[in-house]
Amino acid sequence: MKKNESTDAVLVRQYVHGDEQALAQLIDRHQVKIYSFIFSKVRDRDLTEDIFQDTFIKVIHTLKKGKYNEEGKFVSWVVRIAHNLIIDYYRKNNKMQMQRENEEFSIFRYMEDNSPSVEDALAQLQAEKEICGLLELLPDDQQEVVKLRIFEDLSFKEIAEQTGVSINTALGRMRYAVLNMRKILEQKTIITE
Repeated sequence: MKKNESTDAVLVRQYVHGDEQALAQLIDRHQVKIYSFIFSKVRDRDLTEDIFQDTFIKVIHTLKKGKYNEEGKFVSWVVRIAHNLIIDYYRKNNKMQMQRENEEFSIFRYMEDNSPSVEDALAQLQAEKEICGLLELLPDDQQEVVKLRIFEDLSFKEIAEQTGVSINTALGRMRYAVLNMRKILEQKTIITE
């Protein structure tokens, strides 16, 4: 560790005392590990993004309420939060992961050629077109965060810096954008049925 690089515990204390950049450093430092952990459990990029965001929203709320216990490592605590959110997701949706190889599940299925067909590529283009249409229905601040995150693949720290808001605000805007897009989709589904 470099001399000027703070430990996680120091960064947590700095964040609790109002230093938003301390949280940005923590997220940057651990985002790959936490994102990879979540993805390894759910195997879905969109769901991983949702759980990753929910994890840090929960981290922020817990830190702001002063309920963080410094007995363990920060990253272990965050991974535990992510793990609990994954379990909550599967319980809520009555989905159980199959982890052992048996007649119905084989690791060799993951080794098959999964190149998209022409139909899949067209469906993907249509989905992207619909998402762009949904984006136009969101408030400008939410549109901006979604576009920077999805289309420009910026981290939340980079989004916060580029938009001139805190990481909390950027995470919140992304969360509300996702919720609003889901509501719009549900309303469209109800109207077309």
